[in-house]
Amino acid sequence: MTHGYTAGTGTSPDPESTPAYGIPQQRQQEPLAERPVEAKKGGGGRDRYLDLLRSIALVRVVIYHLFGWAWLSVLFPSMGVMFALAGSLMARSLNRPALGVIRGRLRRLLPPLWAFSAVVLVMMFASGWNPLKDPDLGGTWGVAKLFDYIVPFGAPPYPEHLGSESGLLESTWADQAAGPLWYLRAYLWFVIASPLLLWAFRRVPWATLLAPLALTAVVGTGLVTIPGETGNAVSDFAVYGGCWVLGFAHHEGVLKKVPRYLAVSGATLIMGFGLWWASGHLGPDGWDLNDIPLAQATWSFGVVVILLQYAPSWQELPRRLARWDKLVTLSNNRAVTIYLWHNLLIMATVPILDQLYNLPFMENDTATAFLDKADTFLMFLLIWPLIALAILAFGWIEDIAAKRGPRLWPDGGSRGRARRRG
Repeated sequence: MTHGYTAGTGTSPDPESTPAYGIPQQRQQEPLAERPVEAKKGGGGRDRYLDLLRSIALVRVVIYHLFGWAWLSVLFPSMGVMFALAGSLMARSLNRPALGVIRGRLRRLLPPLWAFSAVVLVMMFASGWNPLKDPDLGGTWGVAKLFDYIVPFGAPPYPEHLGSESGLLESTWADQAAGPLWYLRAYLWFVIASPLLLWAFRRVPWATLLAPLALTAVVGTGLVTIPGETGNAVSDFAVYGGCWVLGFAHHEGVLKKVPRYLAVSGATLIMGFGLWWASGHLGPDGWDLNDIPLAQATWSFGVVVILLQYAPSWQELPRRLARWDKLVTLSNNRAVTIYLWHNLLIMATVPILDQLYNLPFMENDTATAFLDKADTFLMFLLIWPLIALAILAFGWIEDIAAKRGPRLWPDGGSRGRARRRG
């Protein structure tokens, strides 16, 4: 399955083609624009188990994009988990009028996107990109598609290569920075479709739940091919639609009505089918399920069923996990910021770490060899403080978008909290 976008071609490049610095080009990410998280007692009804799953998914996305380990897509299918969590929260919200809920979701999602888009577009324009003259964009139509940086109905345009290999950032930086925006497009369409999907689920639950898997078997296997970005959008909707509707099933209590042994047995069979299908359709990176739509859909579906079937209802994290409480709260309150900026920040680690070679005590072959071998590990250590800086610099926009007072570090502590605006 391909999600990294190629401007103007109507097709998507191999999502796992590895650009310079060993940063795998991928397109994952998560249920972003939800209610604020308050840790501890009186947390506004937040389910801390679901918050924990979202935090794990975000961390897994960052690690995957950094190291590119294909087995991570099997170990923990972050996208499926995050779409399921978003679906559950959307079902809860739809107890209110649908139009207001959709408007509220967009209000929470778009301002953080605008800040990211402004920075990326300024960087691209400053580097010499002119969408009117880009031969891959089709002139005026390419300029019109810049609207997708404001409201992501489709894939935003960007140059495949910008600058030079000897520049501050590697020449595919724009491709990598904008690539994760596929998730916001998928999330937007799921939000818009949710009133209809929930209506259908309440009337024909099992047909609605399994329909996305059937659609994936049609459009995700080559049986029917839909060209261009329309095909990518339909494929994304099909692959993760089952997980989104599983979120409905979790909120509506449908999963709990299914005997656990039956739910787990069925999920195991579906997951087994996914792995069997993957074994015969391995992509360029082997067992990376992101390249195998039907395997991704079925494996993610089965894992989500099990995670939600065994879901406890935690108002607080249990004692053995309590040490992570503030980080879980912070990552949930800043999920949009973390997701939007992490790929660009991964690339930013490279020129920063390059400065180590200029230190006086590093001017020998042994030290240089050590840095060459440890570069990815050092990137792993550096990405987290860079993400922390992005949270401080841009995270408060999520609060403004949610009509809350801005907070620099909303980890649930007294300093991270702010009163809602009246």
